[in-house]
Amino acid sequence: MHHWPDGERRVGSRSYLAITALIAAGYALTLLIFYPGIMTFDAKFVYEYIARGVLGDWQSPLMTLLWSLIDPIAPGSGSMFLLIATSYWLGFGLLAFAAARRSIGIALFLPLFALMPPAFVFVGIIWRDVLFALTWLLAAVITYAAGQRGTRVCVPAQALGLALCAFGVLLRPNALVAAPILAAYIVWPSRLSLRRTAILFVPAMLAFFALVQVVYYGVLGATRQHPLQTIMVFDLGGISHFAKQNQFPVTWSDSESTMLLNTCYQPTEWDIYWRLKPCDFVMRKVEKEQGLFGTAVVRDAWMLAVMRHPLAYLRHRAAFMWNFLGGENPTMWLADLDHWTETVFPDRTAFVALVSVHNLLKPTPLFRTGSWLLICLIVCGVSWRRRSTPEGAFAFGVCGSSAVYVLSFFAVGVASDFRYGYWAVLAGIAGGAVAVLGRSTSKVPVKSTREYPRES
Repeated sequence: MHHWPDGERRVGSRSYLAITALIAAGYALTLLIFYPGIMTFDAKFVYEYIARGVLGDWQSPLMTLLWSLIDPIAPGSGSMFLLIATSYWLGFGLLAFAAARRSIGIALFLPLFALMPPAFVFVGIIWRDVLFALTWLLAAVITYAAGQRGTRVCVPAQALGLALCAFGVLLRPNALVAAPILAAYIVWPSRLSLRRTAILFVPAMLAFFALVQVVYYGVLGATRQHPLQTIMVFDLGGISHFAKQNQFPVTWSDSESTMLLNTCYQPTEWDIYWRLKPCDFVMRKVEKEQGLFGTAVVRDAWMLAVMRHPLAYLRHRAAFMWNFLGGENPTMWLADLDHWTETVFPDRTAFVALVSVHNLLKPTPLFRTGSWLLICLIVCGVSWRRRSTPEGAFAFGVCGSSAVYVLSFFAVGVASDFRYGYWAVLAGIAGGAVAVLGRSTSKVPVKSTREYPRES
């Protein structure tokens, strides 16, 4: 049998109790501030699908199904909030216990890192982006924690990790381009080989794409609502603006054409053409009047526009990405859906205090997606030479997948909210902590040359 060095196994019960107390306190604070959770527009749509017995692909049908199963626990937002909050502290708790075998100091700091505003302020908000990020965090942490045990524990943990990785893709299908990196880490948790990852990348991406098609439309029978065409509408608007030529497959009035080409476009969100006045005339005509949304007409118009005006397309996409990474974009959801003139939980002292901290820090780099992308890239660089160790593999796996995920929004992004980069926030915190952990123990000899973690 192969063993971790003795210094890595001797953790006092007081240390474990201290970690447990910090995690429990963090969980209790989360319930105090947020329970029963903040319902957003997107979450409301999903919850209404449950009542209507509808599974659509605009939001993840798997999230709708999951929410319907757990809803009796705390009907409404409560059940999903409890799932998100529990997953959050379970992920950081498992990572802290695993880190304790290497560094008690870092293990004790991890629950405090979990209280950092860019991560913590989203724990009480019902968004699938939050659930997606926590699903992937758990996938990586479970694999890393099990790697300190024997292969009897590691192999089932790897299977669970791959299942959670796949579940994350089913929550956020655009994550399929980043999923192979996380999957490669889960398969080879003690040594992340770039060569094997490269070989795995395309087959894994195709497998995840096929999984989405089979689960969404085969198993669940989800209604096709054509979310991909939101990207096309946004791109058609952007290309029209930069090329100063209408690219939509419809004819506009003179006033509509002037607005479309000059004033409507903003590199922020596609909703400008859908539900925000005065430019909602775009989708009103495309979808309601002419019934083109969801048809091949929009797809063909998009393909033709990209081929004819590639520079306008790139200018539009670059403008969006610049805003997504560096703009002061929407962060916390604070609106009470039942009382639009009020902030949710206005009389809850702890929540109001958190909102004050959030408002103070929102203008800073902490609430810029680009900052967390940069952190993840730095962690990848630091972990590059240590990716043949468990700590380096973990840091490179989570931060590499988050970097690719964020960068994928250059092509598929239709809104620039900070929440879309939430996986980079969690990956930056967890991966950064483990990367430091790896540096602090880099002189510890590793006796095993096997791909599987050592047995205890």
